[in-house]
Amino acid sequence: MNYTSINDIDNLSQWVKDALKIKKKPLKNKKLGKNKTLGMLFFNPSLRTRLSTQKAALNLGMNVMVMNFTNEGWTLEFEDGAIMNKGASEHIKEAAAVISQYCDIIAIRAFAGLADKEKDNAETVLTGFQKYATVPIVNMEGCTGHPLQSLADAITMEEHKTKHRQKVVLTWAPHPRALPQAVANSFVEMMQLQTEMDFVITHPEGYELNPEITKDSKIEYDQNKAFENADFIYAKNWSNYKEYGQITNSDPNWTVSAEKMKLTNNAKFMHCLPVRRNMIVTDEVIDSENSIVIEQANNRTYSAQLVLQKILKNVK
Repeated sequence: MNYTSINDIDNLSQWVKDALKIKKKPLKNKKLGKNKTLGMLFFNPSLRTRLSTQKAALNLGMNVMVMNFTNEGWTLEFEDGAIMNKGASEHIKEAAAVISQYCDIIAIRAFAGLADKEKDNAETVLTGFQKYATVPIVNMEGCTGHPLQSLADAITMEEHKTKHRQKVVLTWAPHPRALPQAVANSFVEMMQLQTEMDFVITHPEGYELNPEITKDSKIEYDQNKAFENADFIYAKNWSNYKEYGQITNSDPNWTVSAEKMKLTNNAKFMHCLPVRRNMIVTDEVIDSENSIVIEQANNRTYSAQLVLQKILKNVK
């Protein structure tokens, strides 16, 4: 079993229930990971993903090894048949095979480069390890998705939803740097599994995500209209998908403010963190009682623990 996409979940509602049970008794399956090792490979920085996934593994009794390929590992070559006479020192074929001998599960974090859409959509690093590793693979955020985050988002919304049918809004917000679409993509895919909720994506015209991911999800270009009667506001920036990796809009009017939150049904504010205060969201909103970003981050441990637990039950 691999966990590389939110679509690897066979029953989201059941997974969320299972995660909430883990949250109540996180050490219940402490013996499940005895003598098992999680290898965590980082091609990009991390705070919540690294610590929460490591904590989840420790809760299951696993050993954990962490390697930062940004400054510790050899530069890897991913192209089959490559003549390695340039920068790369080791091919993924050997690297994945060797790491598989040391680890029972490999978790990988490798962001989009935002220069080559085709290459990013191919998930070169993630698929390279899937192809040549001999153990299960977990996606700790790839070029096009962050399924551990979106599972944590589902857990968080389950804890805060009310009895009426919920309206959830994913809103684009400005950012000074070009960011990948990964978090937004996985959130969209997760919401498409939430049949008992209404979902709206709002962003400036021209900032559409990959249509193969958004499919028939509702898109509203008027942020104020989208916010009306919403129960959850999830803010996230992403760079332009059509003009790939570019910042073609930095309109500060898209910042989530207290005034805009007044349009909602006393909505909870969500963000995956780290967040640019007073650009993505104002201090007044993120510091308010309706901000659940810290709880959301805490649930990253239980989304990761559920995934690792399911994999361990299938590892000999």
